[in-house]
Amino acid sequence: MKSKIFMYLFLFAALIALYLFVSNRNIITDQMSKNENLNERVGILQDSIQQLNDSVLQLNLKFLDSQYFSLENNEDALVYYDHLNLKDPSNYIIDKLLETNEKKGDNPLVPYEGMNGDFKINKIKILNHKWIVADFSDGKFWGELMLQYELKDDTSVDFELKDYLLYTRSN
Repeated sequence: MKSKIFMYLFLFAALIALYLFVSNRNIITDQMSKNENLNERVGILQDSIQQLNDSVLQLNLKFLDSQYFSLENNEDALVYYDHLNLKDPSNYIIDKLLETNEKKGDNPLVPYEGMNGDFKINKIKILNHKWIVADFSDGKFWGELMLQYELKDDTSVDFELKDYLLYTRSN
């Protein structure tokens, strides 16, 4: 009887060992396939990160190119305003140009009469210490201006219209 108990105990222990072996092998196989899937995802994500980094680099280069003609980034042009002790000459000039919008009716620098309202200056790009490009609109029609300006020693600003265009609608 003792030998049968040992035989059953041995058989039971062998079955448990076989179950643990098969179970662990399945777990290991499953974990390995999960690791392979994760490694593939990591590779895809690394490629995506590289593409995003390249895109960011290209956007930075485009931004730097767009800022090339800008008073803020032109030290030679800013030297002209050092004696005026202005914190930000660009914003000061933009504020003075936008003040021309406050007059009743069309902006006096826009050589057109508004067809759908008053023409007002919207966007302004200060190129250097002499020139400005500005966008104007009446809500439906729009155009652009090329202005020459002079910031005087008394901090007044004179604007002179050099060229302009009004875009035509093709409706």
